[in-house]
Amino acid sequence: MTDHVTTHQAEEDARNETIRIWLNGRIVPKAQALVSVYDSGFMLGDGVWEGIRLYDGRWAFLDEHLERLFEAAKAIDLDIAMRPDQVAQAILDTQAANGMTTDAHARLMVTRGVKTRPFQHPSLSRQGPTVAIIMEHSRPKIPRPIRLATVPHVRGLPMSQDPKLNSHSKLNCILACIAAEKAGADEALMLDVHGFVNTTNACNFFIVRKGEVWTSTGDYCMNGITRRKVIGICRANGIPVFERNFSLVDTYSADEAFLTGTFGAQTPVGMIDGRVIGSGGMGPMTERLRALYKRLVMA
Repeated sequence: MTDHVTTHQAEEDARNETIRIWLNGRIVPKAQALVSVYDSGFMLGDGVWEGIRLYDGRWAFLDEHLERLFEAAKAIDLDIAMRPDQVAQAILDTQAANGMTTDAHARLMVTRGVKTRPFQHPSLSRQGPTVAIIMEHSRPKIPRPIRLATVPHVRGLPMSQDPKLNSHSKLNCILACIAAEKAGADEALMLDVHGFVNTTNACNFFIVRKGEVWTSTGDYCMNGITRRKVIGICRANGIPVFERNFSLVDTYSADEAFLTGTFGAQTPVGMIDGRVIGSGGMGPMTERLRALYKRLVMA
């Protein structure tokens, strides 16, 4: 299997060649949106980020994304030097500068800023944070259900690098993705430190068994906003949903599996470790949850 797809695969859009990017208070052409090689994010992955989507003129769950961004910044002792409402205004200004109304994706990034010398200690970042907003025209185009492969890389314990932290340091997940592609899959299914099914390298993971929706306990995965919305949708609509430990045995025999994330919302999984999941296509529960999620976004 070499026809890899990704959970962030989008239609080609020529308008993205001329986008304008918000960088440290200025909106500049793409070619001018440059940061220093001394920047903490480039040098050490020292920063946090958020991804948000534009649907029919509104940024979905923007307040919750900004809350998560500021919580992450506080956790790593990074002063964003802006209030949440100022960051929100910067997003709206960037949207206006690009003439975007729907089907856009923004990546909001904050690093500790430019260092005085090329070493690790955070005290060397003395010029204030680097804040950037990349905004692209982006319509998901995933031609088939995703194939997953279980990899040896795990999401670790909070005392090493808390997996709930949306940090720029993503090498563990990148290595997991590479391992999955080497195995002929699209994305990696990662276990937790106890060997239970956890998450993928880029998205949260769910299975459906006998009308019940299962996902991990949440102890070792990103505290996904879309994940939380799906759990809430299930509870509001009488769909049994469980945050629990489950194994690969439970997963292989599931009726359906799907991923959640800001970009793809709910992405069906057709195969895991060479086993076809359910029919291999989008199952009825996944389809129902997609419709309910769309209704929530548009509410």
